[in-house]
Amino acid sequence: MTDEQNVTFEDMDCATKPDTTDVTETVQDPFCDEKNPRVITFQDVCQAAFMIRGGIETTPCTRSHLSDSLGMDIYLKKEFLQFTGSFKERGARNALLHLTPEQKRAGVVSASLGNHAQAIAYHGMKLNIPVTVVMPKEASIMKIQKCRNFKANVLVQGADMAAAKKIAMEISRDKGMPYINGYDHPYIMAGQGTIGLEIVEQCDGADAVVIPVGGGGLIAGIATAIKTLSPNTKIIGVESDKCPSFSKALENGGPIYTKNLATLADGLAVPKVGVNAYKTIVPLLDKMIVVKEEWIALAILRLVEMEKCVVEGAGASGLAAILAGHLDEYKGKKIVLLICGGNIDTTALGRCLERGLAAEGRLIRFSVTVSDRPGGISELCKLICSVGVSIKDIMHERAWLKDIYSVEVKIVAEAADWENSQQLKRILNEHYDHVVFNDIPMAIHRAEAL
Repeated sequence: MTDEQNVTFEDMDCATKPDTTDVTETVQDPFCDEKNPRVITFQDVCQAAFMIRGGIETTPCTRSHLSDSLGMDIYLKKEFLQFTGSFKERGARNALLHLTPEQKRAGVVSASLGNHAQAIAYHGMKLNIPVTVVMPKEASIMKIQKCRNFKANVLVQGADMAAAKKIAMEISRDKGMPYINGYDHPYIMAGQGTIGLEIVEQCDGADAVVIPVGGGGLIAGIATAIKTLSPNTKIIGVESDKCPSFSKALENGGPIYTKNLATLADGLAVPKVGVNAYKTIVPLLDKMIVVKEEWIALAILRLVEMEKCVVEGAGASGLAAILAGHLDEYKGKKIVLLICGGNIDTTALGRCLERGLAAEGRLIRFSVTVSDRPGGISELCKLICSVGVSIKDIMHERAWLKDIYSVEVKIVAEAADWENSQQLKRILNEHYDHVVFNDIPMAIHRAEAL
């Protein structure tokens, strides 16, 4: 931040004057002022690195097993190995350490979908600072429970992040507690920027760094560090097509409310990009990518199978961009993917893995009309087994067929790969007249288009 913008929590207490009028118009976070956005500097990032030392893990940045198959020298910065499972700890600890003694006693309030909430709750517990977090109803159950385990006062209110933030700002105003924006506070952004310092040290000479984008604070902080130390390294942002808030901000020329849909990358589901983050990152950003959900699901599957990394949708979005072909210009080059978080519900993980298998053509749906006489379905099952395909689900349909001696068998099956599923399709067409395969897998569809 510049000298004029180098403020402290003590200089600008965002909630010391209660006001009974509309919070959306009168309660403003002084650290996130649309009329006076704050641009963080390399000095802010370095100061944050000094402040949080000893309280944060220096995460590894290792070469990916996927490098050879994808034709790139890929390195994974594994921020999901932080204690609470995401990069958010860096900014949270930095912000808490900048509180005045009086503010530490009063406690802080924040709004979050989960990762920031966990981070600030955990470090608040470690630093003996009371923490209240407002989490929208769409937040992960697992993340909500973890915040409670860290002794935070958790309020599950609001339909989305915008509504949750409004409630948190009301609490800030009414109770005199500083509000800490989870992605746009200057101390938060500076803390996240320490990842960039580590990347430059661990992976010198990277051609590009791919960073997931939600509210923008993560990419703003990292870009500030990397562009200072390695100006030729490209900064690439990626977000889901279900929550393209940053892309819409670029189109608009500034942050704008963007309605988010349900997404696998729930950690990126921020309806409006931070004003400070936007102002900081725009001059440093080289490319912005929007990926479809199917590619994120496939990326989660790839990371589980090939890297033994269980990550959330946001953490897999960088690999999703590569799988979708958005970064083919980096073939043969060195690229760093930020695996920013690993907090995924076990139920959601199962769904993501199945969706990834379907996107790759390994989980297939088809129907076959066979004889309803004894042995008809048995013969079909033997054919499927003969090519090594495993039946996951099967259903019989008789009522809507014209031939009363036939049965339509609807099957969900798992093949070893796309070629295996095509082998199954060929053998079924050789033996039966009515065979219907339902879907063209996304990954294969792209390969054929190329």
